[in-house]
Amino acid sequence: MSHSSPRSPRRRAVALGAAAALVAGLAVPFAAAPAGAADGGLPGSELFLNPWSTTLEAAQSLHGQARADAQLLGSIPSADWFTDGTPAEVEAAVDDVVSAAAAKGQMPVLVAYYLPFRDCAQYSAGGALDTAGYQAWIDGFAAGIGDRPATVILEPDGLGIIPHYTTLDGMLEWCRPAEVSAETAAADRYTQLNYAVDTLGGLASTSVYLDGTGSSWLNVGEISDRLIKGGVQRADGFFLNASNYQFTTNSTYFGRWISSCIAYVTEVNPGDFGSCGNQYWNGGPATEWNGATMSPYGEWGPGNADLTLNVDGVESRYDLILGGVEPTTRFVVDTSRNGLGPWDYPDGVYPEHEDWCNPPDRGLGLRPTTETGVALVDAYLWIKVPGESDGKCYRGTGGPLDPERGMEDPAAGQWFVEQARELIALANPPIAPLDCHVKVVGTKIGKGFIAALTVRNNGTSTLDPWTLTWSFDGTQKVVRVVGGDAEQDGANVAVEGARSLRPGKTAALAVTGTGPAVEPWQFHLNGKACTS
Repeated sequence: MSHSSPRSPRRRAVALGAAAALVAGLAVPFAAAPAGAADGGLPGSELFLNPWSTTLEAAQSLHGQARADAQLLGSIPSADWFTDGTPAEVEAAVDDVVSAAAAKGQMPVLVAYYLPFRDCAQYSAGGALDTAGYQAWIDGFAAGIGDRPATVILEPDGLGIIPHYTTLDGMLEWCRPAEVSAETAAADRYTQLNYAVDTLGGLASTSVYLDGTGSSWLNVGEISDRLIKGGVQRADGFFLNASNYQFTTNSTYFGRWISSCIAYVTEVNPGDFGSCGNQYWNGGPATEWNGATMSPYGEWGPGNADLTLNVDGVESRYDLILGGVEPTTRFVVDTSRNGLGPWDYPDGVYPEHEDWCNPPDRGLGLRPTTETGVALVDAYLWIKVPGESDGKCYRGTGGPLDPERGMEDPAAGQWFVEQARELIALANPPIAPLDCHVKVVGTKIGKGFIAALTVRNNGTSTLDPWTLTWSFDGTQKVVRVVGGDAEQDGANVAVEGARSLRPGKTAALAVTGTGPAVEPWQFHLNGKACTS
């Protein structure tokens, strides 16, 4: 599974604009989140929208529909990934994002992705050379956060792919790099993750979530064991479905079962992971112990006539073994690309189907929110940046083409124009195009600049009043605006128009300022993002 998202060398500026609109809760019988869940940390916070994100960076080199798609995706909060650099470099990069978010009172979601032998040196190879190097990098990461609010998604695949790992069932897993000691590799991985949990979790206002894999990957008992060994009881919880496509409903059941298993093996019958109900055999009292492997190709639920989609057996099994003990370990779900669920790949066509790697005809899922209304679910997040490639997918062939797409996929983390278009066109729930546009014609004058802005209202309502906002990338200052009244707070600028703006009409602004003549990557009109 690939998660790499290269960082831009640009120093990040202060954010502008609000988080995406909240979405309706799941249509499944999960109880509402308990009162007070939003008193601190990630739940209930406003997610940071980075005006210098890798998505908006990609838009700068695109044109037409591809540019509009990237700008649309860049108008919705996604995680910021940190994948390389020295300790000092990652400290500076993290500080840029966290400072920008703190200035807006918003919650940044930061992905730390630097474990030695991450992704088992596959599509997203890289990371630290050893435990000491990783711990130093984590120290830099933590220093960049300081005492300010932040949420850290700690090492996607970090517990799903462990070098030279033997499962609870005694099976030696496939990741066996010769460069690392088979005797110490697994223990080293837990040392690294526990250090990160304690270092980041020890900060004043940082929430930390560990890798809980996904509902089509490790079984409940296996990942519960790994989470406990990785320090989940000292973290804020775990994350699911990172960079994957499993239904949110299924991930929610899977997450609740993991939480229930952790409660059972720590409070009821220590170490009895084998008794934890799981998705690969779902029998239980409610089904008279009839069970089957659950299918990822439909949404799970109670009372389903199809046993492979029925949760009653597992649910009743936990009711039986937990007694009055309540699960408390919380989790988040990546909904960036799971609106239509996983790709039901054709059998027997490719030597390896690689259904996690740029599968065709997928759609955006639920928009990011920290107010889920679902017990134990702290947030739906876009952990994987939608529109960025999973890697060059060959599906067991010699390449260089992806045989399912008939083209060569971009490298991991690079912008994938065709996939971005699919995700938007097939989004579930649907997503509307941006309904305003800003044309910028600027020039450098001495130590400053002058820019003519043409603002078009492509919506259906008259805007009166209206305000155009943007963020500068450095020390630029607005000196004068013709056609509106300007206010500036740090890097953030707001210009209130002098007259109403009707549908289909434009308004002109002339902005004079000091500093570099750098065009903002996104404008917002009355809080809604525009193309430009």
